[in-house]
Amino acid sequence: MRVIAGKARRLNLKTPEGYDTRPTTDKIKETLFNILNPYLPDADFLDLFAGSGAIGIEALSRGAKYAAFVENDRTALECIKYNLKFTKLDSLAEIYSIGALEAIKALEISGKVFDIVFMDPPYNNGLERDVLFALQKSNIIYCDTLVVVEASKQT
Repeated sequence: MRVIAGKARRLNLKTPEGYDTRPTTDKIKETLFNILNPYLPDADFLDLFAGSGAIGIEALSRGAKYAAFVENDRTALECIKYNLKFTKLDSLAEIYSIGALEAIKALEISGKVFDIVFMDPPYNNGLERDVLFALQKSNIIYCDTLVVVEASKQT
């Protein structure tokens, strides 16, 4: 797993071992960021279910001004911390070590608002529906916020 483009281009990222996280392949990441690139400069980016942090780090590398990483798995959190420090993007980021629904409430209380939200929840448990509903009811997104959901075919 590596950063594809931007300030941290070509740097390899640490990923959690095991099957609890699914790293987004370079091909998917490249396609995703070809779509998002026009919206990234100076964007506030929210990476829900962040795993290794690779998507949010890619956004920061390509010009997002801030990223919030939400992850509740301890091993994944250590990877995010390591990867942010290794890429020297840690000053542009905050990490929330709580679940996505709790994070939405915490971000709302803190007054954060995001231009882009990316989420890659565990497959086949309906979390994306719950999170989308919570986002819709919250004030952390604008009417023109881009929300990207990576989900299984069965969802």
